[in-house]
Amino acid sequence: MDLELRHLRTVRAIADEGSLTRAAAALGLAQPALSSQLRRIEKALGGPLFDRDHTGARPTLLGELVLERARVVLPAMRELQEDAVRFANSWNRVRRFRLGATHGPLLGALVDRLAAAEPTAPVSTHTSWSVDEISSLLAAGRLDHALIGVCGESSPPREADLVWQVIGVDPVFVMLPEGHSLAGEDEIPLARLSHEAWTDVPGDGCFADCFAAACARAGFTPLSVFETDTASCVHLVQVGRAVGLCRATFPPTPGLVTRPLAGAPLSWRHLLGHHPGSPAAGAAAAVLGHARAAYREAAERSESYRAWLAAHPRFGAPP
Repeated sequence: MDLELRHLRTVRAIADEGSLTRAAAALGLAQPALSSQLRRIEKALGGPLFDRDHTGARPTLLGELVLERARVVLPAMRELQEDAVRFANSWNRVRRFRLGATHGPLLGALVDRLAAAEPTAPVSTHTSWSVDEISSLLAAGRLDHALIGVCGESSPPREADLVWQVIGVDPVFVMLPEGHSLAGEDEIPLARLSHEAWTDVPGDGCFADCFAAACARAGFTPLSVFETDTASCVHLVQVGRAVGLCRATFPPTPGLVTRPLAGAPLSWRHLLGHHPGSPAAGAAAAVLGHARAAYREAAERSESYRAWLAAHPRFGAPP
């Protein structure tokens, strides 16, 4: 049997998990199948790779040698594959903009601005709720630029040396039905909403934990949180079923109002990413300029946010 990369991944999984049972679960295999595969690998390499007993599996000296090489070979092969895919998906001789984004307010405006500025350049889009998915596509060269959001000061994905630049920083506002008793307030302490059900859109990262922590600091636990798409969030607020968490640039919508939370206990950073080794890197500064212009236009359209920003200069787009 010739040794393959999947065999090295199997050996590494067993070493990482410390037992065949846990490694089989991690690899999605039945334990008998994994045991048979390990025997074939050991036969190909000339000896046992693990000492096994009721306490688990520990690498032998031969196993340590194989693991040492596997920890070099596997990342190198992944890097080779990513570089090859990135090269194959590069612009070549055709200027184009392949944009990825999590669901948010800026993608449509950025497409519009790029199409106006570069009318002969094809523009395509890919959206996902998952920041990790968008980042992986960017790292693999299947996207040129990515619009994502991250909670507060949390870090964006660090995969493959991606470069992330800030488009703007928003406080998180609350959506209320027009007839809500607090709809006329300039800003609302989070504690005054302790009796409400909540709704927001799903996503990766720590936002749910940060929201729970902010509520705990305000002295309560949310009654319930409905994670759903934007249209359903709006409907739940309009009919009074919940109050919603939203970006400060959320556009005016019939039947609801948006208001700041006192003290801005939650914030959101809009980021634009690219890979510095991609041919698209040369256009990154121009795309960032368009993204920030789109963000400023969205902020300007929101009367409540425009007034709030004037008193809170640490938010908004960088100068």
